[in-house]
Amino acid sequence: MSNLYGGDFAQKVDYVFKVVLVGDSAVGKSQLLARFARNEFSLESKATIGVEFQTKTLIIDHKIVKAQIWDTAGQERYRAVTSAYYRGAVGAMLVYDMTKRQSFDHMSRWLEELRAHADKNIVIMLIGNKCDLGTLRAVPTEDAQEFAERENLYFMETSALQATNVESAFMTVLSELYRVISKKTLTANDHGSDYGKSSSLKGTRIIVPGNQLDPNATKSGCCMNS
Repeated sequence: MSNLYGGDFAQKVDYVFKVVLVGDSAVGKSQLLARFARNEFSLESKATIGVEFQTKTLIIDHKIVKAQIWDTAGQERYRAVTSAYYRGAVGAMLVYDMTKRQSFDHMSRWLEELRAHADKNIVIMLIGNKCDLGTLRAVPTEDAQEFAERENLYFMETSALQATNVESAFMTVLSELYRVISKKTLTANDHGSDYGKSSSLKGTRIIVPGNQLDPNATKSGCCMNS
């Protein structure tokens, strides 16, 4: 069992994982990032312009891991940054607003774009955000679970406002990335460079045999901790 702690550490960083947030505008990507990175939430949050990122340093099995989490605007006019945004990403949070069906219906398009620009073995978490607004639900949990299972994704419903499952969602992705390395199921690029090492943020190819997902993650609903 991995020991996971948040915080800032002066020691040498062992691994750097780039994780991207993907989804329509106003689904709560920036709020999820603020909640995870700084444990903050703002009711007056403004739309992201261009690209922003935050970092959070963690300890996983006595190794120091820095998560570099990138957030981008969901509007079409910022799509020109797509290639640079996805480059080197080894994890992704695919976010929709569970009160807006259209944002969920767009997940297939976002996933297609993600897989076209990022490594084919990127670890992806499907997130149904704003589960605190249960009375306004427009996307049944079962629909999202079916999509996640079909596309071999992790899945959780979250609330950035109430901090429900936010840490669990990010930690699931980061722990899976670390698991790949710690079990030596990693295939580096042709030059044999170490994937995720802090000396390089370019990223390399990873192979997850069978890409087995944590069953607890795919079945987690709102207000359930995995």
